[in-house]
Amino acid sequence: MVLNLFNTIRKRSDEELMGRVCADADDRAFNELYRRHARRLQGFFFRMLGGNGELAADFVQEVFLRLWSSRARYREGDSVSTWMFSMAYNLCKNEYRHQSRCMVESVEDEGVMAEQTYEEDFELQMDVDTLDRLLHEELQLLPPDSRLLFALRYEEELTVPQVAEIVGVPEGTVKSRLNRLMGHLRQRLTNYLKSERI
Repeated sequence: MVLNLFNTIRKRSDEELMGRVCADADDRAFNELYRRHARRLQGFFFRMLGGNGELAADFVQEVFLRLWSSRARYREGDSVSTWMFSMAYNLCKNEYRHQSRCMVESVEDEGVMAEQTYEEDFELQMDVDTLDRLLHEELQLLPPDSRLLFALRYEEELTVPQVAEIVGVPEGTVKSRLNRLMGHLRQRLTNYLKSERI
C-alpha cells in the first residue's frame, strides 16, 4: 500500500504535485518536488554564486521555504519549474546587489585579476577543455544579469518564453539580449583563436 502511494506520487507531474501541496499541504508531494528539483537548483546556484557550495545549499533551502510559504499564490497549471527559477533568479540578483554594496573595491580588483588570467591563457593550446574554461572565464566577466540569462537559457535549457517569464521582460527582449550576448562571446573567443594563430 505504501509502495503504491509512493509510485503514484512519482508518476504525477510537477503541476499536479503542486496542486496537492496547495490544496492539502501534502508533505509527500512537496518532498517529491524537492527530490526532483533540489539538485538542479543547487547546480544553478553553485555556478551563479562563484562556486560557493554552502551559499548554494542555503539558497536551495530558501527556494523551497518560499515555495511552501507562498503556495497559496500558485496559479493552477503554471509551470512549477519556471516559478522555482523565478525565485532562484531573484535570490541571485539580491545576492549580487548585496555583494556589490559590501565589496565594491574587491569586485574591481577581481575584475583586473580575471583580465590578467585571461591574457595569460592565450599561451594554452586550443582544445575542448580550454574552450570550456575560456567560456567560463568570459561568463564570469559578464554583468550578473547577462550571466543569469545565459545560465537560464543554455545551462538550464529553459525555453525563451520561460526565461522571459522568469526575468519579467518580453520574449523579443530576451531574444535580442541573448543575440547580443552570444555575439559578444563569439567575438571574445574568435579573438582568442586569432591570437593563437599569430
